[in-house]
Amino acid sequence: MPEHQIGTREDWQSARDELAKLEAEQAQLNEQVKKKRLELPWVPVEKEYELDTAEGKKTLAELFDGRSQLLAYNIMFGPDYTKGACPGCTSLADGLDGSLVHLNHRDVTLICFSRAPIERLTAYKERMGWEFPYVSTYDSDFAFDFGLAMTEEQAQQIPEMKEMIDDPPVWLEEWSHQVGAELKDGLREAPSWISFARDNGTVYHTYTVTAPDPFVAPYFNFLLERTPKEPSAEPRVWRKDEYPD
Repeated sequence: MPEHQIGTREDWQSARDELAKLEAEQAQLNEQVKKKRLELPWVPVEKEYELDTAEGKKTLAELFDGRSQLLAYNIMFGPDYTKGACPGCTSLADGLDGSLVHLNHRDVTLICFSRAPIERLTAYKERMGWEFPYVSTYDSDFAFDFGLAMTEEQAQQIPEMKEMIDDPPVWLEEWSHQVGAELKDGLREAPSWISFARDNGTVYHTYTVTAPDPFVAPYFNFLLERTPKEPSAEPRVWRKDEYPD
């Protein structure tokens, strides 16, 4: 017998009806959250940033590629990473390509940022088989100005960060090995979604959300939430070409 409650169809329907009430409440709350998100003030981006792309340097405005909205995911891949991007961020990015055509036809350009030099991002993109534009913020204040990365000094001022660096759990030590960077350097990158709008020649910063928010997770995590068994609590994540089997 499975290690789970077993019941009749009537038992299931009764429990499912109760769950449906909670899901409806959650959906209603989510509508309020979406409304508040759209009401956030837009902040003009006054500094002129030049970022590295596979086609050469581009301004933030040029990254919109003619559209009025820019949505970007900041992949943890710092200049000190010698083995590749964060496996968790990599897993999230694996799910983005299928959305490109749909977002593009809705006036949204989807890209990813990382602080590693563009040559390493391009090679990693090829290894992973990604199609979305991958932009380097290397040698730029961009990531620091928008909270996508921290300086060593900033990281040391966060007690939780300092504790993880000084006394890391085993899984975090393994993560450090996976990316090929010391924790004091690796943890300074912030896995985040960030969005911008462009209107009448002005670029505006509109939204940022950072892990551990549930939105900053691989899409397959949302699918796993609808499967019968509770996912493993093991925090280690594998790149798709590195699974042990």
